[in-house]
Amino acid sequence: MEKPSNEIYESHVQVKVCGLTSVDEAVACARAGVDAIGLVFYPPSPRFVDDALAREIGESLPETVCPVGVFVDEPFAAIMKKVEKCRLGAVQLHGFEPPYLVYELIGAGIPVIKTFFTGRRPALSDLRAYPMSVCLVESGAGRHPGGNALAWNWCSVKGKLEDRPFILAGGLDPENVFDAIKEVLPDALDVSSGVESTPGRKDIEKVKAFVKAAGQLAPARKLRRIFQ
Repeated sequence: MEKPSNEIYESHVQVKVCGLTSVDEAVACARAGVDAIGLVFYPPSPRFVDDALAREIGESLPETVCPVGVFVDEPFAAIMKKVEKCRLGAVQLHGFEPPYLVYELIGAGIPVIKTFFTGRRPALSDLRAYPMSVCLVESGAGRHPGGNALAWNWCSVKGKLEDRPFILAGGLDPENVFDAIKEVLPDALDVSSGVESTPGRKDIEKVKAFVKAAGQLAPARKLRRIFQ
C-alpha cells in the first residue's frame, strides 16, 4: 500500500476482506481477487490473531495483496512492533486514536487508514483535525469496534469525503455491495462478517461473489488507489 496520492488511480473499487484467521483462507481470498486482507490485533475480537499467525498469513500473500494490521487504541510503539514483526503493509486504526498518533505513523513511513463513525466519535466532523490519510467510514453501532454486520444509511456520507481517499464499511455483503457502490462510490470496500460462515471463518464462495459484484459497476469518476 502506498501513501495516498491524487495522482494514483485505480480502474475498479478495491476490496479488503478483514478478519482473516487462516492461511488457507487468506490465500483463497487472494486468488479470488481481493486487494487487501485485514489482520485483527484486538484481543476481544473473535477474529484476533497472534503475531506468529499474522506473519504466516502475511507471508503467504502475493505482492499484489496488502496485509493490513487492525488496531484499537494501541500506542505508537506497540503498533510499530507489530508492523515490523508481522511485516504489515499498512495499519488501520479503529478506535479513539488521537490525530498525533496518525502524524507519528505517517512520519515513520507507515500508510494509515483511520476510521471515522457516523454514530459516535471520532466522527466525520473530526476529519479536519487529522492529517491527510485514507479514511474508513462506518456507523460504529454494535458491541465491538467494526461494522458488527449492521447495514446503515450509506448515502449519509455521500459527497462528504471527496477530498481524501475513503473506504466504505459496515453491513456489506454480496447482495448489497453493488447498490452501496452506486450510492456512495467509495474508492474501496471493507467486508468481514458479510462473507463469513462463522465469525473469523470466511466463505470463499461469498468472497468470490462479493469481488465479482464490486467489479460490475463502471466508476463514474476516477478512483484513488488505496492498496498496492
